Amino acid sequence: MSESTSRAQRILGPVIVIPYTLREEKKNEKGEIKIETSRYQRFVLPESLVVNGRPNVEIRKLGIYQTQVYQGPLDFQVKFGQPDLEDLQHSNITVGQPFLMVSLSDSRGIKSISALNGIQQQAKFEPGTLVSGLSQGIHAPLALASLQKEGLTADFTLNLAGTSSLSLVPVGRSSELLLQSNWPHPNFLGNFLPDERKVTDRGFSARWRSTWFANNINSAFMYDNGIMEEEKLPTFTTSLIEPVDHYQLTERAVKYAVLFLGLTFMAFFLFETLTGLRVHPIQYLLVGAALVLFYLILLAFSEHLGFDVAYLLASVACSGLIAFYLSAVLRGMRRGMLFAASLLLLYGILYMLLQSEDNALVLGSVLLFGVLAGIMLLTRKLDWYQVADPARLKGNAAEPETAETPASNGDSRFRLWK
Repeated sequence: MSESTSRAQRILGPVIVIPYTLREEKKNEKGEIKIETSRYQRFVLPESLVVNGRPNVEIRKLGIYQTQVYQGPLDFQVKFGQPDLEDLQHSNITVGQPFLMVSLSDSRGIKSISALNGIQQQAKFEPGTLVSGLSQGIHAPLALASLQKEGLTADFTLNLAGTSSLSLVPVGRSSELLLQSNWPHPNFLGNFLPDERKVTDRGFSARWRSTWFANNINSAFMYDNGIMEEEKLPTFTTSLIEPVDHYQLTERAVKYAVLFLGLTFMAFFLFETLTGLRVHPIQYLLVGAALVLFYLILLAFSEHLGFDVAYLLASVACSGLIAFYLSAVLRGMRRGMLFAASLLLLYGILYMLLQSEDNALVLGSVLLFGVLAGIMLLTRKLDWYQVADPARLKGNAAEPETAETPASNGDSRFRLWK
């Protein structure tokens, strides 16, 4: 989806970039003097930066998949002081035309942009950042003389679209970001949490503030020999999340799979033990395969029918299949139906665990305690030695065991599944 619209947006800027050329005389191996030219860029960060955004979020679908796409205006208000260029006032240094640069993660998200409206000067934005390492973005040319004399106080509006998240690098000595959106499920990330936030069913609003004292971002722009590692810079970030979708619920269900399979096999073993019926390991395997198939059915149908309907369908289908099979294995329709009812009860408890975000641990603990109590209650009078080897106990009752007594064979051998 992001390849068809635009990716998550990360905004760096506005920053003033002043290019300059340095000419140096150097001798080669033959002693000849040659002039080498090196190009550098000096970054000037704003004294204050205020961004007011109003992204409107909507759901876009592609087949059975969907994602959150936002679009809306970002109003920038920026103020720069007079840049200090005294160290560039040399005969071998040529200062080029400065420009205002804003870097983006994906320029496809630019829907429109106003002109740079400055008190000292106005300019139109052009594509590209003209900065190595930052290929996507915009820039606006500035007048060097006016910049050195009065600095720059300006504003502009960028209509931007993106998916999943929106981030701003707080480059100003004092930076502030205000966001208002109709999305009711924001997730505040980045290096700074918002100082103020309000989340309702109709959307959210948030305000971030930061200074160089907190983020030390000015140190990343101190050198003129290239751009810093942009991805490591601190950000204000909000992510547009879906609180619980069918993929997340299915993933959570899979995390309980070991517990669910263990409880089911334990119930199967108790049926075998208490009824005296012998069950082959292959029959255990077939029941386990039916239990595993539950998660595949859940995932496949949840993409089309929704999680609740898919969960009901998968649980009833797998429980019915196991009930039909165990009616023959356990030699009785009643036993098979009783086992299926136990499975449906477990599926119901698992559904409660998946829907509960705050009480999942409590419900899981109560479930395990109840299962253990039930096993202890059902087997409190069971002679496990007789279950393991009933022939040996009969032999012991007839004749005490001595050191010379030969080991039993045949039916007296320990049976793994009994």
